[in-house]
Amino acid sequence: MATSIVTYVGDLRTEAQHLRSGTRIISDAPVDNQGKGEAFSPTDLLSTSLASCMLTIMGIKARDLNLNIDGSEAEVEKIMASDPRRVAEIRISLKMNHQGIIAKEQKILERAGLNCPVLLSLHPDIVKEIDFKW
Repeated sequence: MATSIVTYVGDLRTEAQHLRSGTRIISDAPVDNQGKGEAFSPTDLLSTSLASCMLTIMGIKARDLNLNIDGSEAEVEKIMASDPRRVAEIRISLKMNHQGIIAKEQKILERAGLNCPVLLSLHPDIVKEIDFKW
């Protein structure tokens, strides 16, 4: 079964619809690639999905350990390369809510995040700089 339908709506913009929930995501080409940059670019979504995946997997592990990481945030920076144009580096700074979480549990959560499916799916040539701030 399909996960989503992506429609090119013109003017370098797409609209993706998640079929199960109906949620929609708009993407625009970035201003440095002929676009308006009025929404996430496809490469922004790639980089952002890594942070979202890491926090989700850490949330699953936290729930299993009866820990609370609600309010944790990830700041994402994407660095592009050219010839060919591609994502060269993704930098993620995770600012973790750590109330009551001891160092051993922090390491368990970090290990879980570093084993998220998106991270494991990215090409090895993409530099991934991940910083956990507890």
